[in-house]
Amino acid sequence: MRAAVYYSNRDVRLEERPRPPVGPGEILIRIEASGICGSDVLEWYRIRKAPLVLGHEIAGTVEEAGEGAPFAPGDRVVATHHVPCGSCRYCLTDRHSVCDTLRTTSFDPGGFAEFVRVPAPQTRVGTFLLPDGVTFEEGSFVEPLACVVRGQRLAGMRPGMTVAVLGSGLSGLLHVQLARALGAGRIVATDVSAYRREAARSAGADLVVPAGQPVPASDLVIVCAAADAALRQGLETVDRGGTLLMFALMDPGTTFPMCMNRLFTDGVRIVHSYAGPPADMRTALDLIASRRVDVCALVSHRLPLAATGDGFRLTSEAGDSLKIIVEPQR
Repeated sequence: MRAAVYYSNRDVRLEERPRPPVGPGEILIRIEASGICGSDVLEWYRIRKAPLVLGHEIAGTVEEAGEGAPFAPGDRVVATHHVPCGSCRYCLTDRHSVCDTLRTTSFDPGGFAEFVRVPAPQTRVGTFLLPDGVTFEEGSFVEPLACVVRGQRLAGMRPGMTVAVLGSGLSGLLHVQLARALGAGRIVATDVSAYRREAARSAGADLVVPAGQPVPASDLVIVCAAADAALRQGLETVDRGGTLLMFALMDPGTTFPMCMNRLFTDGVRIVHSYAGPPADMRTALDLIASRRVDVCALVSHRLPLAATGDGFRLTSEAGDSLKIIVEPQR
């Protein structure tokens, strides 16, 4: 089978790889849509594992099903690459993202290929049938939206809250759409790019301003840009009794000074979030199926597998692009 193999952000090669065999409880998915995630182009993290096939935002059709698998050939599905065990002390206290099982599960080889093997744990709890009317492209958004759902859930998002989203890349735009769907009273979005500011306005932001410009105090501030300036503005923007959700992954070793006294006197809470457990995957799928979140509006490019490298370049440059979908069967 063909696969787009990552060597670096500017070196993604189309290669032939063996089609993975399917074992008991496993499925083989024929990939129809695979989204490029911002984490795919975190070169400091990816380069040490290269060469490898990336891609974890997938949707497609079951090609083969191993003995005991809960799906059959022909089923339209979406799957997630990381799943928690559901029974450790972390999972039982809603801290799924630090579960050892979640940190060790993965696809074989990855979503930027014609086929992917989904191991039994992910097949059992992290794979879902796509409802009629939900396209493969929409299905590829279930995993990233689940991460956003978890983040706002942990941050205590409620109807009527004022929300500020600092950074209007794909994650930021999903946060804007979800906050609107959940009944936010006012949504402010920022970005350095005029193109992305316009996308934030289209996604439902009430006020859009250039990054670094003053933002009204907000109950919930979501930092979606891995920059000191964004975090600093987030801490300045969060209202008394409010919450700052750190949704951007900083480089290893990054430190940041902050006024600890203000956290105490103003009751400011800082939370972070990573991954989307199965329950949040289901919520994300329901939000997409009901069209409460319009993910297709966020797609800027649809590329064949051979052009995956172009998609990586566009994503890493963070210019006039939003979500880039790779379609391996084209």
